[in-house]
Amino acid sequence: MDWVFRSRQTGRITVAQFPNAPLWVFLVTVVVRWVFPLRGSIRTGFDVVALVALGVWALDEVIRGVNPWRRLLGLGGCGFVVAGIVSLSR
Repeated sequence: MDWVFRSRQTGRITVAQFPNAPLWVFLVTVVVRWVFPLRGSIRTGFDVVALVALGVWALDEVIRGVNPWRRLLGLGGCGFVVAGIVSLSR
């Protein structure tokens, strides 16, 4: 298990990191959608922004994640993006 969580850059155990800009954008859109009852094209716009931000974060983690755990988190994020695209296309 040490291999899964050990950062290849620092040698320290890394499970979570401070969010980068795309993840902050995703989190803000989720909070805004949760707090305010958005409808119609505004809701769709927020959904698209959230999916793009999550996709950028997820692909960055898959490609440049510091350990296998972070890369798996990115792969999970890619799964959420695909599910979101399917949901938006209905």
